[in-house]
Amino acid sequence: MTRPRRVTVVAAGSLATCPRAVKAADAFAWAGWDVRVVNTPNAAWAGAYDVALQARHGWRWDPVEVRREAAPARWLVTALRHRVAERLLSLPSPVRPHWAVVQAFSRVHGALVEAILREPTDVIYGGTTGALSAIAEASAQSGTPCGIDFEDLHCAQGEAGAAGARHDALARLVMAEVAPRAAFLTGGSAAIAEAVSAEFHLPVLPIHNVFPLAWGRPPEPTSGPLKLYWFSQTISPGRGLEDVATATGRLQQGRLCELHVRGSGVPGYLEQLGRHAARVAPALRLCVHAPSDPDAMAEDGRHCDAGLATEARMPRNRGLALSNKALTYPLSGLALVLTETEGQRTLADSLGDACVRFPEGAVDRLADGLSAWVADRAALTRAREASWEAARRRWHWEHPQEREALVAATERVM
Repeated sequence: MTRPRRVTVVAAGSLATCPRAVKAADAFAWAGWDVRVVNTPNAAWAGAYDVALQARHGWRWDPVEVRREAAPARWLVTALRHRVAERLLSLPSPVRPHWAVVQAFSRVHGALVEAILREPTDVIYGGTTGALSAIAEASAQSGTPCGIDFEDLHCAQGEAGAAGARHDALARLVMAEVAPRAAFLTGGSAAIAEAVSAEFHLPVLPIHNVFPLAWGRPPEPTSGPLKLYWFSQTISPGRGLEDVATATGRLQQGRLCELHVRGSGVPGYLEQLGRHAARVAPALRLCVHAPSDPDAMAEDGRHCDAGLATEARMPRNRGLALSNKALTYPLSGLALVLTETEGQRTLADSLGDACVRFPEGAVDRLADGLSAWVADRAALTRAREASWEAARRRWHWEHPQEREALVAATERVM
């Protein structure tokens, strides 16, 4: 009897915060392969969700603890290596040792390499910032082909300032080193795939942040205030929420809206957002929800009317991304509110006039779009139905250009 093909999926982070790794593992299991997932949990709130994810999805899970409370010795060693590498790279020298670049960019590099190599495999696949070099090094040491997932244009993620510039410079060195060593590359959106390809002159297969169609259901009627929904791992400034609050304050006087946000707020930000909303939109009700089960993302938003993907254009990666949230809302049966970014253009074009599109910062344009839905619930219903149909037609994981494309690309290099 022929043994099943073996694949090791790798991510730096908790499973609950790495949906691309979970979906890749599911895809390979769907293809009948022996799947092992290696990751480094890093979010305390996600621990129970990680255990539940593995139990529901069924592939083998090999987590590597590097957190201080779970593995203090490993935490100390990795932290010291990371600090030494950062200090070395800060010296005024043109020399950038490879080991220092790798350790400065990813504190968990060595732990991941060791874990990947614990078992033989036919192919290694994965991504996330902290796993890129680990995948390439484990591939080289074992002679196993690898596929690397650039879910982001990592060399264009840094915020303005010296720290952001250092991050992007390190990321460019790492990406330039690992990309040619991969048997194939994937990207998190068509725009990211094109940007990576242009940067490193290599073909990149776009695999979008879509989710299983089974998660979705047709929209259900709602009534009362216009309910807007936004979620992310972190609720923080620079995500367009202030503009949304301002726009709701410009609707017809007396109109009540609700802004529902889900995630973990950075210290002080939710209070700041609340003060801003009270000043510019006194009728707006701000509702904060805790992080939830990753497999329930589509269901969590179904009580609302419209999903917000108010992405910024800078840093550049943010403008190239087609995010988890933007591709979850259609499965929730929500109408879409989208900033006009390069990454979101394909999704917006597939919806035509059935979504609200506005340039970043164009609060009046956003207010006009929301006003139309407040005044005409039938138009809102049509927008929600168009969003659901777009999910059924194209934006789901089982589409041939998503799950099957990833499996085929991996199969070719085994």
